[in-house]
Amino acid sequence: MADTQTIGSLADLKGGSVTEAAPAAMPEPKIDKQGRAYATGKRKNAIARVWIKPGKGKITINGRDWTTYFARPVLRLIIDQPFDVTARKEQYDVVATAVGGGLSGQAGAVRHGISKALTYYEPALRKALKAAGLLTRDPRVVERKKYGRHKARRSHQFSKR
Repeated sequence: MADTQTIGSLADLKGGSVTEAAPAAMPEPKIDKQGRAYATGKRKNAIARVWIKPGKGKITINGRDWTTYFARPVLRLIIDQPFDVTARKEQYDVVATAVGGGLSGQAGAVRHGISKALTYYEPALRKALKAAGLLTRDPRVVERKKYGRHKARRSHQFSKR
């Protein structure tokens, strides 16, 4: 063992030459024959089926314009989040059908569906959407009513006399 070598990296330890690792290949875009990407978004009891395709930024929900369907500005902000995060404002047309729950749940479901559809159309956007937390389904749902209770947790009123 008279010949001692200094080892600078793990590649030197292996005895192989230092080679650059190939970057992970991006998945193929999932686009149908009409040039759209489809995704399902969910929140609370609401489910939204969302189709996106390149366009001028027109958003239609249940056959109506989104400004009339979601009259509250807060709900429109929620739906705009995926486009703001990815800097794709007014580049995609969105057609969605939302059922179940209330307006807030439906807005969250449409946002979730738009985020997923964007990752199917442009897989490179997944990292930005994931970092913003837009690909995570909000798991909170209404707790069921239990037997012997007034509501899910509300008990009967206690009276000492």
